[in-house]
Amino acid sequence: MAVCVAVIAKENYPLYIRSTPTENQLKFHYTVHTSLDVVDEKISAMGKAVMDQRELYLGLLYPTEDYKVYGYVTNSKVKFVMVVDSSNTSLRDNEIRSMFRKLHNSYTDVMCNPFYNPGDPIQSRAFDNTVTSMMVPAC
Repeated sequence: MAVCVAVIAKENYPLYIRSTPTENQLKFHYTVHTSLDVVDEKISAMGKAVMDQRELYLGLLYPTEDYKVYGYVTNSKVKFVMVVDSSNTSLRDNEIRSMFRKLHNSYTDVMCNPFYNPGDPIQSRAFDNTVTSMMVPAC
């Protein structure tokens, strides 16, 4: 399960960031923003090589001592970043992929809302519930 989920706009500003231990919220903001450099490197590397454009999952961006950071990019260059606890060894790559797909589907539902202005922070209750279902339960 994730400890932090972030949605970053095409212009690299946060649309949504949520982390489970609220006392580490600033640390997770920093982790998400530092991962954007790795996301940009992977996107530019994918642009040079002829790759399948439908593959949106970037995989493991970088591991730290305590966390693993994964990335996903939509066709419209909106980035999803998920921080997972390193001690969770039971979480496999295909489970991370399915979590990103679920997050992408929920994000698409937010975009389809006629009252949502693209570029505004996401304040959807349904999106929040989807993210909550992916997060580690608070102790």
